[in-house]
Amino acid sequence: MSNSRLTALLSGVRFGKFASVGAVGAVFDVTTTTALIVLFDVLNEYAKLAGAEVAIVVMFFINEHWTFADAGTAEGVLPTLRRLLTSNVVRSGGLAVQFLVVRAFREAGFSYLVLGFDVWELLPIPLAIGASMLLNYVAESVFTWRIAGA
Repeated sequence: MSNSRLTALLSGVRFGKFASVGAVGAVFDVTTTTALIVLFDVLNEYAKLAGAEVAIVVMFFINEHWTFADAGTAEGVLPTLRRLLTSNVVRSGGLAVQFLVVRAFREAGFSYLVLGFDVWELLPIPLAIGASMLLNYVAESVFTWRIAGA
């Protein structure tokens, strides 16, 4: 990895933007999923998939015009669609990481009760989100927006 790419990846400002865009995406995900379930009686799993895709598209366009606006990416419909498709693939990898982290904790078979509730079931959730956010940030930087030297 080149020094310029590493420097670009370690940008606290860019990472902060990326993380805040993720929070916006979470709002769109939860809102879309909830609306589909409550208002349109869509099956939960399908609603969740739709919510995740809405969030991915919203996050892509915010990242495209804010987080990675200085990435020097090609303009036009086809290059933008290529980046959107790449972003979807990258985010699928992030979802896989979340799944694997949660599964690993469940398979570990530990239990830690607090006030009658097993907090071991909740512990992997923020860890899974954090792990996938880091993966998504690096992969989006390198593959979707091809920052500095990519």
